[in-house]
Amino acid sequence: MKAAIYNPYWDTLGGGERYTISFAKVLTQQGYSVDVEWKSTDLLDKIHERFGIETGDIKIVPDVKKGDGYDLCFWVSDGSIPLLHSRNNLIHFQVPFTDVNGRSLINKMKLFRIKNVICNSQFTKNIIDTEYGVNSVIIYPPCDVDKIKAKRKENIILAVGRFSNLLQAKRQDVLIDAFIRFSKEDEHGWKLILAGGTNVGATDFIDKLKLKAKGHEIEFIESPDFRDLITLYGKAKLFWSASGYSENPIKHPKKMEHFGISLVEAMAAGCIPFVFKGGGYREILKDNPNYLWDRKSELVSKTLDVIKNKGLREATREVRTRAQDFGYENFKKSVIALI
Repeated sequence: MKAAIYNPYWDTLGGGERYTISFAKVLTQQGYSVDVEWKSTDLLDKIHERFGIETGDIKIVPDVKKGDGYDLCFWVSDGSIPLLHSRNNLIHFQVPFTDVNGRSLINKMKLFRIKNVICNSQFTKNIIDTEYGVNSVIIYPPCDVDKIKAKRKENIILAVGRFSNLLQAKRQDVLIDAFIRFSKEDEHGWKLILAGGTNVGATDFIDKLKLKAKGHEIEFIESPDFRDLITLYGKAKLFWSASGYSENPIKHPKKMEHFGISLVEAMAAGCIPFVFKGGGYREILKDNPNYLWDRKSELVSKTLDVIKNKGLREATREVRTRAQDFGYENFKKSVIALI
């Protein structure tokens, strides 16, 4: 059996690319010979360095011909609907596209060739189903919860997300503002670490962030590999994120956090999260609303409350348990059931 994989965003190596290569890995484990379309043959090396994922016999090819000659085709959409030619066509939306004329006649005709539309969260599904008139399947992203362990904890607040404002801003600027306010009441020497990729559109943005952070206990770690991230998750006590802050989830759903892989990874390491109340974060923390915030002042006050009331141990156990729901094995079972 042969499978074709297409993703137009490999140069970013973000959560959607982890999702895609994990889908490919499941296919190889089910006996498929998998071809990934991309322009650069060193992609698999970069994937291993970034995500720590063994890609096995997956091959990079210049063109998968929209699935022509393949038994299965997994296609990550850029908002358009391709005319796919494999025997089993799957299209994946990692972004909640809107206002793209999704219900056009030509799209409806192309969708006849699609066996399943897949989304990465209920948040994304709600938008996609409305825009394209489909009933998509949710398969949550796979997170390396088994590889990430708590280490000797330090007074570190960690934020993980690419340094870019191109599509979905991670709003590190908001976190810097909050940390400066937090530091005025901090009696225990906390540090904020901002870690993230710098592959696309980062140079000017990160320079501005460093200028804003100057003089404060804020460290920048650019393009960490997977081993670096595991170490950071293990040492950090807290995890912050402001993805989606100040955005309208109805008008601009693309700018929200569509799921939140880094949040789950942090939780697996026992980091207590405080993340913006929007997008896929609400699904991950549906039973733990106290970890969601809406205003910068709320982020600061909730963080201080947990620290001062010494609620870290109980909260750590709670979030580590929830993180296990998003492991690779659950993802694998969902993919196998689908194909």
